[in-house]
Amino acid sequence: MAGGADGMRQGGEPGGHAEWARELLGHLRPSGRDTGRVVSWLAATVHAAVSLREVGGRVLAGFRTPLDEGLVADLAAGRVASAAREDDGRHLCLVRVDRPHPAPAAVLAVVRTAPFDRRDSDIVAHTARVLELLLAGRESAVAGHRLRRATADLRLAILQLLMVEDIVSARRVAAGLWPGLLDTDTACVYVAECRPAERDHLAEECLAATRERALVVRCPAMDGHVIVVTPGEGAEESLRSLVGRFPGATLGGSARQSLVRTATAYGQAVSALAVARFRPERAAVYAERTRPERLMDPAALHGWTARVLRPLDALPPHTRAELLATTRLGLEFTAVSAAKVLGVSRNTVRARMDRVEQLLGTDFTHLPVRAAVHLALNAEAAFAERPGQAPPGVPRVCLTDLLDTPALRGWGADLLGRLDPDARDLRRTLRTWIAAGGNAERAAGILGLHAQTVREHVRGAEPVLARQLLAGGGDLYEVVLAHLAVGDLGRPDLEGTKPGHPDAPVHG
Repeated sequence: MAGGADGMRQGGEPGGHAEWARELLGHLRPSGRDTGRVVSWLAATVHAAVSLREVGGRVLAGFRTPLDEGLVADLAAGRVASAAREDDGRHLCLVRVDRPHPAPAAVLAVVRTAPFDRRDSDIVAHTARVLELLLAGRESAVAGHRLRRATADLRLAILQLLMVEDIVSARRVAAGLWPGLLDTDTACVYVAECRPAERDHLAEECLAATRERALVVRCPAMDGHVIVVTPGEGAEESLRSLVGRFPGATLGGSARQSLVRTATAYGQAVSALAVARFRPERAAVYAERTRPERLMDPAALHGWTARVLRPLDALPPHTRAELLATTRLGLEFTAVSAAKVLGVSRNTVRARMDRVEQLLGTDFTHLPVRAAVHLALNAEAAFAERPGQAPPGVPRVCLTDLLDTPALRGWGADLLGRLDPDARDLRRTLRTWIAAGGNAERAAGILGLHAQTVREHVRGAEPVLARQLLAGGGDLYEVVLAHLAVGDLGRPDLEGTKPGHPDAPVHG
């Protein structure tokens, strides 16, 4: 309100200094820091048209009012700190408002028909100082946001380098901000899942829980996922405790893997996450269950892997590693998800996989082929030596030979035998669905069922086998290998580059 007849109000009276000062300071509280609201408050308090503007007329808050641009320029340049004048029945009060460098100073312009008394002039002056604080705070917040965004982008870049097995580059990038973070040969990967709206908070809490001794990345493929790569020990307990404080959040963890197998560890963490969703504690670590490759003769598996992937050995090492890392992720997840994780386009993922497919002379649309190549890629990553340097004297074997042992046949029969008690004949449906390339419609036509029934049967087999099937990936490929081991599926065609390749199809 305007002053009384004497042009002044005493601080103790209603509407005096204590009241307006309290209201103005209220705008500095975290919930009220908004320059637009401060300008509106000032306009209502002194009954005036108010604007916060730059030289040239750009309005930062409030409403545009015609002003003497020369005077505005003088104020912004610091030649004048404040000005008050009367112009055609309008009373103007202008105050310089400093902003953080390099932004130019702004001008708070207050225009009304009544003269300004001491109280209103004080309010305008104090409001200008509050606006300076808010503008400085906002600039600091923006700078902080930019820094956090740049740091997050850098963490993602390091993860993407790990995913394509470029460990040297990943360590070089990490050393600049997090010295020693990747000075290790092994790590565990965890994936925490929450509501997308809470992910930023969860990511910050993950950083705090690991004392910033882990690589924490907001997953580029799944909006609610946070990926945590922990080189050190003891992170699991802290992360479990943390996830328990977020309603509905879950946590999946991998077994400890070498850094070069970060992509494999990531796949294990995602698989464990699917199990965690059904557990009361909402957390699970990848079970080191009996895997088919562990039941194979190591030398024979080594030799087979080397021969399967030999067509890629002529490529430059970097290109070879890039193609295989992309294919490994592309077989484990969808092309779209793999592209987001790697930071490339889905067309790039498909082009790289197409090239591998052509070099291997095979067809990735067939699930047994995908399972065989997936086995070869994971086996290669597990071998310390280059697969092309397989031990001498190892007999040439095909995948059927690798699987045709009592241990593998027993493993496959035990796994698939879990489906036999179900009256819906889940085993027959699953076998047909796999042979149809995972296509429910095609399998339904063969079985004489509805496609939705096929999907329900496959989904019903998942808890029995304790493996994800409809989502594809390593769990499904294990089940495919089990079918191959017991002879329920024909061997996959892996032609290689020579007619005498052990897995070449028999023509004519």
